[in-house]
Amino acid sequence: MTQIEKIITLENVDMLSLLGINDNNLRPIEDRFNTSITVRGENVYIKGVPEEIDAVEKIFKEMVYVLNTAGSLKATDVMTIMDLTVQGKEIISDKEYDTIVLYTKNDVIKAKTPTQIKYFQAVKKQDICFAIGPAGTGKTYLAVAFAVAALKKGIISKIILARPAVEAGESLGFLPGDFREKIDPYLRPLYDALDDMMPTDKLKGYIEKGVVEIVPLAYMRGRTLNNAFVILDEAQNATSMQMKMFLTRLGPNSKAIITGDITQIDLPSKTVSGLVQIQEILKDVEGVGFVYFEKGDVVRHKLVKDIINAYEKFHTGDKEQSQR
Repeated sequence: MTQIEKIITLENVDMLSLLGINDNNLRPIEDRFNTSITVRGENVYIKGVPEEIDAVEKIFKEMVYVLNTAGSLKATDVMTIMDLTVQGKEIISDKEYDTIVLYTKNDVIKAKTPTQIKYFQAVKKQDICFAIGPAGTGKTYLAVAFAVAALKKGIISKIILARPAVEAGESLGFLPGDFREKIDPYLRPLYDALDDMMPTDKLKGYIEKGVVEIVPLAYMRGRTLNNAFVILDEAQNATSMQMKMFLTRLGPNSKAIITGDITQIDLPSKTVSGLVQIQEILKDVEGVGFVYFEKGDVVRHKLVKDIINAYEKFHTGDKEQSQR
């Protein structure tokens, strides 16, 4: 049978831990299969017959999953993975593996719904991605996961998370404390997401060194952001000028994700939302992607979807009555 060569790229992985000291985890694979395996950086070059290449690729993906979820990988683990693969059994399917965004201290963060998978693909492909849809669809949480994954891989050197400090039924002036303490509640959801994805001490160190910044949108003015992953959350509350200001901060080797829900705009009634307007302005610009979430994509508590439906019914009824 004709031999072929395939290159697989392994992301989110410490290659030394994966291969083992003196390549102890690699040797059992080389002994079992008649394939040539060469590892350079995060790329694995496999040469052999198609059937064996497929099996070896599957084994490597299973090894990455076990290492990142269990925290370690031994040669005996590799032997077990090989046995399961030869028997046609899986720890994780190829489809699931391809949706993994980030391995965290407690869990594996995956794109779960079809729209989340589109979101994942759009972020990989585009330098600027807009994620628009209702609460609970994972827009912000996944955006932070994409950024943390890029930082871990060394693709970027800084994460900047921003939110407009728009009052939603409360006045900043009446909140206790100095400005930083007043603004902190607006930024808290971003801290919570990061805290899920990084050890507390590491996150604290990153914040102190400026590797991770969480700031009000107004603080972005005048900056140029190089080698950064920049996220604007709750973008429906950014004005047209603020949206332009944010998008023109991007420097070389930077990515941006803008998330928001255009049904929850807290701006004054005569102020145009930058998120609403930008859909028309950038719709034909190459390198910019738009992903639209629907209530069916809600991944929070099952009642969240019911609550969204109930509000939609309520407001639809209000409109019908006002038209009579």
